[in-house]
Amino acid sequence: MWKRWMAAALAVLMVLPLSGCGGKDSGNLIADRTEDGRIVNMFSPMEKTDPDAENVARTASDLTVMMAEERMGMTMVYRTYTAENYQDKTYDEVSLDRARSDMDDLYLLNPDTILALGAEGKLEDLSGLDSAQNLRDIIRVANTVDGKLVAIPQEVVAYGLFVNKDLFDQYKLALPETPEEFLECCRVFQENGIETPVGANRWWLETFVFAQAYAGLYNGGNTEAEIAALNSGEAKYSDYMRPGFEFLQRLIDRGYIDAEKASVSEAIEGERADFLAGRTPIVMAYWGAANTETAYGKTDFEMQVIGFPSDRGQMPVIPMTGFGVGANAEHKEDAMEALDIMISDEALQLYAKTNRVIAPSKNVKVECVPALKPLNDRIEEGVYVLGSNAGMNVEQWGNTCLIVRDLLNGASVDECMAAFDALQAAAMD
Repeated sequence: MWKRWMAAALAVLMVLPLSGCGGKDSGNLIADRTEDGRIVNMFSPMEKTDPDAENVARTASDLTVMMAEERMGMTMVYRTYTAENYQDKTYDEVSLDRARSDMDDLYLLNPDTILALGAEGKLEDLSGLDSAQNLRDIIRVANTVDGKLVAIPQEVVAYGLFVNKDLFDQYKLALPETPEEFLECCRVFQENGIETPVGANRWWLETFVFAQAYAGLYNGGNTEAEIAALNSGEAKYSDYMRPGFEFLQRLIDRGYIDAEKASVSEAIEGERADFLAGRTPIVMAYWGAANTETAYGKTDFEMQVIGFPSDRGQMPVIPMTGFGVGANAEHKEDAMEALDIMISDEALQLYAKTNRVIAPSKNVKVECVPALKPLNDRIEEGVYVLGSNAGMNVEQWGNTCLIVRDLLNGASVDECMAAFDALQAAAMD
């Protein structure tokens, strides 16, 4: 069951190798379930839940869709992958194909596709929606392209460090705030027989990089100017990224993470067993992994979720997905109305209560589990970094993940920085 839950929760946070369909529907797409009348076509990674399906993440979204259907008297038609076959295109690639061909009305999009489609003018400006007036600033910052709010999520997904507080207490270690403190904790654990203190996978080590790269950019009061300097080429992404990559290299060199294992491990699958057994005191994961007994939500020790180490203390990392409406969609007005209902405070309260997540509306509050309180407190204080930002001309989350994998597989820090410079140069062309 936990694998099914993970597939749903992470479908639009990771680059999943879902089946491709090119520019037209194929056998891998659920057939339209339409009736005569008002419809909105939605493309997403997940089909509508069967009534008996044990899928909390999908159910929460379905509840908001049902609210829109009932109030508008329309039917939401799910156009989505079954993922029964794995071919040569990712979900992102097919999303781009479909949106560029105006095949659907409403799309659930990853950060890189939000940036690309927004820059191409393929997504409608959502800033005029009534519900958009209630959004947290973080949503606007992450999903604004060329001055237009082009995507809105139903939850704010935060990443943090999941730590075994009992082991920290056993060795009289304070929870780390800075990179130096984190390294010292790892040293103590290793000297006391914990061979690999940090459980890692091939997807999420970039969270360490973002925390150190952008702690000042997002929390120093000069965010817009710094991003403008990066987009113009006046500043270099590689200069921001270097400290985080050098930190990861130290973790590798000292054996605090197993680079070989991490480079081939899927999220949670590679490190979950050791963390739950108390053999690994530190792993990284997303907010929802603390809410379910099938991931990290039920442990035999005290678990806390904290931010990643930075020179400004523990730092949550937040990537951003979102729903976008096609600028040339066949049912654009109905799609806009449906989305307005789905992201209303009423709908988001229902969604957030079901999933126990952070809502994109500043008016919606949901009690989190005790383990998440340290991470939640930082976010509520407005302290975080974005792992994705459509206002940056170089896509962050996916590119950084891939370059971190190069580091895991033996590339030098300098070679990794050259890769960022090449991306920046290409963005300037």
